[in-house]
Amino acid sequence: MQTLVAYVENKPGVLNRVSSLARRLAINIDSLTVGPTDNDQIARMTIVAHTDAKGGHRLEASLEKLVDVLLAENISERSLLERDLALIKVKADQQNRPHLMELIKVFRGRVVDVAPDSLIIEVSGTVDKIDGLIEVLRPFGVLEMARSGRISMTRGGDLLQPPPQEQAA
Repeated sequence: MQTLVAYVENKPGVLNRVSSLARRLAINIDSLTVGPTDNDQIARMTIVAHTDAKGGHRLEASLEKLVDVLLAENISERSLLERDLALIKVKADQQNRPHLMELIKVFRGRVVDVAPDSLIIEVSGTVDKIDGLIEVLRPFGVLEMARSGRISMTRGGDLLQPPPQEQAA
C-alpha cells in the first residue's frame, strides 16, 4: 500500500481526473478521501493505492502533472498518523445488548443510535482496529456499515502545506 496526499483546486471534475489517472496507470485505489482545507479554494486528498513503491512514485509524478493538482506527495515512508471512521449498524436485542456495550467500550467506540432491535456504533482508528471490531460484531449480525476511507497526516514537524492562495485562484 502507498499513501499519497494531494492538494488540489476545489472545483468540479478534479476527483474524476485523479481517479481516471489511477485507472490509466492500472493502479487500484483502496481508499480516496477528499475534504476542504482552511482555504476554501483548496481541497486535500488522501489516496491509499494498492501498489508497490515504484507504482506509488509513478502515481505521485503523474498527479503532479495534472493541471488542478497543486502539490502531490507520497508519504508512505514517513511517520504517519492514519485514521478511518466507521458507522456500523448491528442487531441488538435485550439479551445481547449489555454484552455488545462492553465490546464497544473495549474498542473505544460509541453508540450513536439506539433502536429496539439494533444499535449504530461510531468508531474511529486504524484500519486494523475497525476491522477487529467488525469481526467481533459479526456473530451478533452486522446489518449495515459505512466507512469513510483513510485520512493521514505526517507526525511532528513534518508538514505538508498547500501552495499560497494566489496559486489556487
